[in-house]
Amino acid sequence: MNSTLLFTFQVDREYKQIKVERSFNAPLDLVWAAWTQPDILDQWWAPKPWQAQTKTMDFREGGYWLYAMVGPNNEQHWARVDFIKIIPEKFFSAIDNFCDESGVINTALPASKWENNFIGNGNQTIVKILLSFDSLNDLEKIMAMGFKEGFTAGLQNLDQYIAAQFYLRKQNKPNNKARVCTYLNFDGKTEEAFLYYKSVFQTQFSGTGIQRFGEIPVQPGHPPVAEAVKKMVLHVELPITGGHLLMGTDSPSEMGFTLTKGNNMHISIEPETREEAKRLFEQLSAGGHVSMPLQDMFFGAYFGSCTDKYGINWIINFQSN
Repeated sequence: MNSTLLFTFQVDREYKQIKVERSFNAPLDLVWAAWTQPDILDQWWAPKPWQAQTKTMDFREGGYWLYAMVGPNNEQHWARVDFIKIIPEKFFSAIDNFCDESGVINTALPASKWENNFIGNGNQTIVKILLSFDSLNDLEKIMAMGFKEGFTAGLQNLDQYIAAQFYLRKQNKPNNKARVCTYLNFDGKTEEAFLYYKSVFQTQFSGTGIQRFGEIPVQPGHPPVAEAVKKMVLHVELPITGGHLLMGTDSPSEMGFTLTKGNNMHISIEPETREEAKRLFEQLSAGGHVSMPLQDMFFGAYFGSCTDKYGINWIINFQSN
């Protein structure tokens, strides 16, 4: 663990509580997403070599998260987290129980109430966690099961995930200034196309130039990038006439993409605020088709895509810094 990160772990047996305070080197929105989105939780929640696997998650008051801790020999321990109160990007509380694959709670094993407070300060976020138990015996059982060691290892997984995502976020856009660009998708020919555009417009690639799928930092729980994909273009930016920006990426079939000519070009808008992103998306998608609902994404953006009622493709992409 990074020695500069705050980490305290206190067991209060008198009040049957565990108190954890942990800082993360990332903005509040990214850390909140990592604690509330199942695709991200699956990447860090379990201590290696175990993996968390979500069966279902409905993150709302009255909803629940049903997941399994899966061991290296495919052994499974199921848990159910029922959400009580949620204040977006500030707080959520929940009851955590052991259960079976169907979510039926095992009352013979200890339950705990989680109260998680999120405090953002620029590019750092502190999460304050309070676990409460019905009895001291339940607290002692959880500790005997290795909770401190397992949770500490999981938080270190999250450090690795956050470092990778925050790094990628900062590569090409270091501020929140609004901009509009054109986003192009290709079936493996992004580099060829952008080298051609570069010669036509006689400009240079922005930021760090061509980024490839093989350069993606390793993320906990994710399989390695296929060899056939590693040299493909993950992201590239090229300013053209009048300072307009072309962006591009490959859409490899190995990663589940299906590319059709005609759907491979979008107008991409990056608003200055989350509220403006929501307004634009709602109005542009009205009467059209939503291909990806506007939502907090694992890479730290508030992101969505749609086709408007005139058949024009749009991307709305807000990233706080």
